[in-house]
Amino acid sequence: MDRATFVDDLYKLASFLSGSISETITMLPSKLLACVIGVLAAQASSKAPDNVLDSIDPLIGTINGGHVFPGATLPFGMAKAGPDTDGDNQGGFDSASTLVTGFSHMHDSGTGGGASMGNFPIFPQGNCPDDNITNCKFSVNDRSIGWKKDSIRARAGYFALSLDNSIFAEMTVTNHSALYRFTYPETPKETLPLNPLILVDTIDLSRSRATATLTIDPETGRTTGRGHYSPSFGTGRYTLYFCTDVKGASIRDIGTFQEAKPELSETEARVVGRANSGGTFVRFNTPEKDNQILVRVGLSFISVEKACANAENENPDFDFEATVATAEAEWKKKLDVVSIKTGGVDRDFEVMFWSGIYRTMISPQDYTDENPLWESDEPYYDSFYCIWDSFRTIHPLLTILDPHSQTLIVRSLIDIYRHTGYLPDCRMTFCKGYTQGGSNADSLLVDSFVKGLTDGIDWVTGYQALLKDARVQPPNWLLEGRGGIQFWNSLGYIPIDGRDSLGTGLYSRSVSRSVEYAYNDFCIAQVSKARGHKEDYETFSKSAENWQNLFKENQTSAINGVDTGFVGFMQPRLLDGSWAYQDPIRCSPLLEPHSCYLNADGGESYEGSLWLYTFYVPQDMASLVKTLGGPKKFTSRLDFLHESGLHDMGNEPAFLPVYQYHYAGRPGLSAHRAHAYIPSQFNHSLGGIPGNDDGGAMGSFIAFAMLGLYPVAGQDVYLITPPFFEEVSILNSATGKVATIRNVNFDPKYEAIYIQSAKLNGKPWHRNWLGHDFFRDGGVLELRLGRKESKWGTREKDLPPSMSTGGFF
Repeated sequence: MDRATFVDDLYKLASFLSGSISETITMLPSKLLACVIGVLAAQASSKAPDNVLDSIDPLIGTINGGHVFPGATLPFGMAKAGPDTDGDNQGGFDSASTLVTGFSHMHDSGTGGGASMGNFPIFPQGNCPDDNITNCKFSVNDRSIGWKKDSIRARAGYFALSLDNSIFAEMTVTNHSALYRFTYPETPKETLPLNPLILVDTIDLSRSRATATLTIDPETGRTTGRGHYSPSFGTGRYTLYFCTDVKGASIRDIGTFQEAKPELSETEARVVGRANSGGTFVRFNTPEKDNQILVRVGLSFISVEKACANAENENPDFDFEATVATAEAEWKKKLDVVSIKTGGVDRDFEVMFWSGIYRTMISPQDYTDENPLWESDEPYYDSFYCIWDSFRTIHPLLTILDPHSQTLIVRSLIDIYRHTGYLPDCRMTFCKGYTQGGSNADSLLVDSFVKGLTDGIDWVTGYQALLKDARVQPPNWLLEGRGGIQFWNSLGYIPIDGRDSLGTGLYSRSVSRSVEYAYNDFCIAQVSKARGHKEDYETFSKSAENWQNLFKENQTSAINGVDTGFVGFMQPRLLDGSWAYQDPIRCSPLLEPHSCYLNADGGESYEGSLWLYTFYVPQDMASLVKTLGGPKKFTSRLDFLHESGLHDMGNEPAFLPVYQYHYAGRPGLSAHRAHAYIPSQFNHSLGGIPGNDDGGAMGSFIAFAMLGLYPVAGQDVYLITPPFFEEVSILNSATGKVATIRNVNFDPKYEAIYIQSAKLNGKPWHRNWLGHDFFRDGGVLELRLGRKESKWGTREKDLPPSMSTGGFF
């Protein structure tokens, strides 16, 4: 048995025994018992006392388009080490894949669009057949190899799998470096001694490389280089530098390759990327210990020298176990602010919850001190894929779990505005990404503003950034800001046939952009009023009502020729004020579900139907409920959205409608819908999310749902539903206060999910929503549950605030 297989089997056995060791331990042979005790002791030394890390499954969302990165990373870390595969590899690894093509050190998680990063992959091989270098495999197609489906070990800060050639590959990270440990199979005595080979390729996952240069030092085997690549969902190019060192074996020879052709070198080996696949390799003598070779890869966007320094400073000793332990400690520190009392629920729900929080903290990535574009004392974060996706739940969750990091992110966004002229909607690897809807960095900033984040944030400049988005159209509004501002100001909507001379962009999504602009303006109005800018406040609070200009009150909707019975939907309009038409169910699962994306004929709504966007008026839900016929008809329409097949939970605009029953005085139905989607579409399986994770959006949605709150992003409002556990508590690391939500009469089978009454700090609480002061100041929200809906939270004065009821201004 080779070492990789032995370790694999031992971990399986240890995992089994950890649940019933007292009953079985005496049955083991003494040698195996010693090994098992050693493994269990090593595991126990790195476990959190409450086993939080054991409840994280990084593989959730790694099939069916989830595009989750399951490899090794730190919270918001730059280095992300993992295997790259064939198949659906936007995040590098696809659990449904068959072949591993390399191991690379930079990834994004959950993105749509093209595959992201995966630069400079390394690849290990054993002996070259017949000890002939030309018989080793170099090109991507030739070297790709299967992997053992039952061999994966994925954990916060650690990933491992076995290849079909019996090489056991393990990986972990520091902030700016990756560390790999390759364990080779035992070589029978009658064959040649083990002379493993490790290559470095110049490619990336999307094959976007323009140029690249690699160099190997023949004495040390250090490989350094740089490459120029394109982003996966934007424009421009970025340059990445790397520095690779190897420990555990002496060098036999070095060389370069282009496609499948290797060439040995007796002096410094150097290659310039020309072919699709090309790079360098080092062949080693027999490893010195345990058939293992360690590979350390330093990374930088500044220079080769900084890449090497990053690796040397962060991981000077190639200490794999210590690096894993440090990574786990970093994750434990982030997660320690949350505690749960499960109340006997199935463990799968714990895994969903903790894995959701974990994925929320993979991105955006902290590239502070790695920005080649400008010098600044401010932090720099990257990999905003995209704020249209993340402003709804990711950043509100970070605001309550990690306000320090959210503060740094806000400061970074404001600094991006200082140096580029606009807040980004999407940004990756220092490149501008595509704007999907409104200027939703406005909503992100305002969400942090209304919740009181201040530490080091320059809100004067932040307010200037908000005004710039709303008033100054950029030359290319596909990449930043807003398009059609002159129409917005004169007509109160974006016309379907609007073409202007102020800038260029994608002339589609006129309805979804309009309703998002209205909400963005509402968000700005809140800051205007708070900072005493009366004229701005009046302007933006008025334009926040512009959603009404696209509501066509007599518009009907049919499915397969059968009228739905509901009248009044958002519809596109022309410059002259007349109505255009888009079928309200288009871009839903029932009609052309993939037709509303970023393309010229992508329709007038983005990643959602006009059925869905008719509900998008978070600033004035009271007015919308009235417009749609009152609470009873509104509830009926919302029920139809969820039950007819129209609703696609795989896109972020679908999140809020799960909870909009609150505005019609039916908070119990919001709880009912949350339990309908969890676990039917959100669960602990490999395909356990209904769409791209989008940098953790799906993860943060499920975390909020299970916490029992939903944030209306851009407002100081959290809608209340019962947590999925008996009790949850969150420590505010800034104030030291603890907020606890406790279920009374908790039912772990989820048959009693309706709030009968509530108390906040011992006093009756009738509102079906909370403000952020609950998390800032701490307290206890106690929810008494039952099996049927009650009158709790149903009165008009119990409902969340709306513009038309004076709830905000």
